[in-house]
Amino acid sequence: MSASPELKEKVRHLPDTPGVYLMKDRLGRILYVGKAKALKKRVSTYFTLSRRNLHSPKIRALVELITDFDTIEVKSEPEALLLEGRLIKQWKPKYNTDFIDDKRFLQVRVDPKETLSRFRLTRIRKDSNSRYFGPFAHSNLLRRTLAQMRRQYGVLLSDANPRRLPDGRWRLYDDVRQEIYGHANEITADEYRERVEEACAFLDGKSREWLDTLTNEMQAAATEQRFEKAAELRDIVFALKKTLEKARRFERDHPTIRPDEDALSTLQEALALPVLPEHMECFDISHISGTFVVASMVHFTAGRPDKAQYRRFKIKSFIGNDDFRAMEEVVGRRYRRLRDEGKALPDLIVVDGGQGQVGAALKAFYALDLEPPAMIGLAKKNETVIFADARPPLNLGLRHPGLQLLQRMRDEAHRFANTFNADLRSRKIRESILEDFPGLGPVRRTALLDHFGSIERLRGASVTALNEVPGIGSKFAVELHRFLAPDNPTSTPSA
Repeated sequence: MSASPELKEKVRHLPDTPGVYLMKDRLGRILYVGKAKALKKRVSTYFTLSRRNLHSPKIRALVELITDFDTIEVKSEPEALLLEGRLIKQWKPKYNTDFIDDKRFLQVRVDPKETLSRFRLTRIRKDSNSRYFGPFAHSNLLRRTLAQMRRQYGVLLSDANPRRLPDGRWRLYDDVRQEIYGHANEITADEYRERVEEACAFLDGKSREWLDTLTNEMQAAATEQRFEKAAELRDIVFALKKTLEKARRFERDHPTIRPDEDALSTLQEALALPVLPEHMECFDISHISGTFVVASMVHFTAGRPDKAQYRRFKIKSFIGNDDFRAMEEVVGRRYRRLRDEGKALPDLIVVDGGQGQVGAALKAFYALDLEPPAMIGLAKKNETVIFADARPPLNLGLRHPGLQLLQRMRDEAHRFANTFNADLRSRKIRESILEDFPGLGPVRRTALLDHFGSIERLRGASVTALNEVPGIGSKFAVELHRFLAPDNPTSTPSA
């Protein structure tokens, strides 16, 4: 079937600028999303008879279904690349998925129905009952990792031929080969399943490491304007994320369910998140009548506080009471740093507040030219969920496990921010004692605090140590030491 005159006319009016095109069928469904350096040149290839003979069978099938298309112009190829990826994730077009699968990258398959599950390499998903890891772009690295797993966990790969013993146990290898050195060679099926669980957890962690590596490679390729390579890596990243999400669902169907898994899965469903929110970060702003303005960020991993990743911020860009500007500043600082360090963004960002706070957080991402992950606000009055993508607000029941998890995270961020605020106020009160010492101006007060680090260390300093601070003479040091002495009734300020 050739392209209709209307389609050909529409192609002729396309601009020669970067953009994204969306191919549609007769019902208006999006079949395929693609990017183009020059929209007119790229889209015309789908309807040029001489080129159609060069297309693969799947592309020819796609072309036969196209009855219309839309285009979106952008300013540059990098912007087209980002928009293409965003639209693929939003619409999940059939032919984009087929093309990703058709790359036939290696995957690892583990079949739980086997008495002794083996770790096999495959390029095709054979059934929905097995657990898959991948796809993996670096086959040599994957094979080395499997060899490492066999040595470390004593699991079987596809070349194994275990033998059942008269007592019901299994002998994994007749030659007790070196790869399972340190592990018993004759074990029960239950004992072997424990090894498989450990090896799966290890491979799952490796998959996430590779996901971060591939994401960094994709961003580097886009920065270097190697757009075809960036698009290829982006497709692998999408496919690997999809597989990791399927692996999480697989785990929920088996005994090794992690804590708070149900809350995470119900939250994912309620918010229509593309992936399980394994990693979430929540921001809160705290101040006292516009003074001592600070912010906190808490990180939850697998539904639980991950305090090693907590962060707190002093507001630097302005003085005063403006929650929106404060939110924009701290969100920007947090994710600029993650971007510069090549680290992955969280699966979900939560801000304490309503539409204004959500808009401020989005503004920070726009300023960074960085695509935000899923983001919501949690408005306190009715515990209303505010979406960043213009969906209407959502009210979950107060007994909803997902909402309760959001509340725990929001309350933890609030507690952490208030603690930081209280610490600053307490420190300010303690440091205000220096303002009562005659002749000690702001320059020398700052020099003293910078030198000793805290008022407690300053009060414990000797006359000699005080005299080492620039601007503090011998006589002044003696008088200051006497003033700060613990038994001096004027040395402890009232609250």
